[in-house]
Amino acid sequence: MTSSSSSTFRVISIGTLAANPHWGERGAVRPPHATTTLIISGKSKILVDPSLPAQALVPRLVERAGIGPDDITHVFLTSLSPVHRRGILAFERAEWLVAEREREAIGVQLIEKIREAHEARDEDLVKTIAQEVAIVERCRAAPDKLAPGVDLFPMHGVTPGLTGLLLPGRGMTTLIAGDAVATVEHLGAGQVLTPCFDLEAARESFAEAIEIADWIVCGRDNLVPARG
Repeated sequence: MTSSSSSTFRVISIGTLAANPHWGERGAVRPPHATTTLIISGKSKILVDPSLPAQALVPRLVERAGIGPDDITHVFLTSLSPVHRRGILAFERAEWLVAEREREAIGVQLIEKIREAHEARDEDLVKTIAQEVAIVERCRAAPDKLAPGVDLFPMHGVTPGLTGLLLPGRGMTTLIAGDAVATVEHLGAGQVLTPCFDLEAARESFAEAIEIADWIVCGRDNLVPARG
């Protein structure tokens, strides 16, 4: 595991885009999933973005960290996009957390969608959206500090309330950026992931990430240096 001042972290699963434009890909060529990271701080074991299906993520967690789903105390979602939370139901004993701004914005969107589904009398869609609503309702608004050495870092833009986690350390500050910094190619090109909710805000968040972090855990890639 990599250490910061008062926490350690390890990438459990490296994410990927359905199509990476920097590789010349234009249509979906693979199932997308987000990078999943484990943070340990004191008694807290925080799993960030449990993206893989539970049947794949649970064995990966054992392989990479030697712990099971019941050992996880908190699940933190950098965003409420479905791709970031496929495996969340495997962590029923954990506290589920997301930034308040993201929770409120996505909640409003889901309420509108379920209203439209009711008007269209699409019962299957109503049931699907109701499951999404249940997950959002289960998620609590995350405090500014999840644990010693684990701080919320707002990175709004790709989604309304996308929020990363900052792990400060002596000589090495790490930022778990979610989709605010998608891949090492996006980082090198100075590009944000598109389409996104607010392009200008996403660009500002991207610039702040590079300014404050020494290392970045990308939303669809590995741990990479923030500069160079």
